[in-house]
Amino acid sequence: MSGFFTIPSDLQHSWTGLIGLHLREALIPVVAGLLLALPIAQLCGRFRWLYPPVLGLTTVLYAIPSLAFFVVLIDYTGQTELTVMIPLALYSLVVLIPAIVDGVRSVPDETLAAATAMGFGPVRRYTQVQLPIAAPAIIAGLRVATASSISLVSVGALIGNQGALGNLLAAAQKYDRPELAVNAVITMAVLAIACDALLVLLRVLLTPWMPRGTQPRAKSTVGPGPFEEAEVGAR
Repeated sequence: MSGFFTIPSDLQHSWTGLIGLHLREALIPVVAGLLLALPIAQLCGRFRWLYPPVLGLTTVLYAIPSLAFFVVLIDYTGQTELTVMIPLALYSLVVLIPAIVDGVRSVPDETLAAATAMGFGPVRRYTQVQLPIAAPAIIAGLRVATASSISLVSVGALIGNQGALGNLLAAAQKYDRPELAVNAVITMAVLAIACDALLVLLRVLLTPWMPRGTQPRAKSTVGPGPFEEAEVGAR
């Protein structure tokens, strides 16, 4: 495997460049999904009747194959990173919204009553009381969304070389260089593990009151979707 780190020139990036591109295409959608999920989750927590239709809509979006998303978006955003990142941001909602809603609903009524008695309005109570207490559940959702996004970025290789490390999979077949595929798989796995470890560290820093061994689990609300079957189903 002498050419393990020798990247074909038509990919227009070095190995480290592909890593940076991959992280950008994977993490920006997760951050965007979180920023979108926070106000939606607040509305779902305040108006409980809104939660089932929102969850149903995000589930429908989650079930749409990424290739179908690309076909719809490519006329508007072209063969760019944005075409890959928009579906990833929407897919993350199906994990993040339930995680935030469940975490916020786990806040004791006594705590909310005390915050209200101290003069906290709905927004201040949500941002300064409910979200900090719900941090373990939110970060558990972020861990799932981040690992899934890192994996699914590789599908972008099907639309004009926008798959970052996933482009190495196509290059491995094109140039008959299987070491490039091994490189892509190992590097993406390492990136997912590293990002997951950083999120665990963030949880520890944000929730010093929790025992070290306690780890909340993000609830699964749907069956296998684009996150789990991206590579197998050639979405």
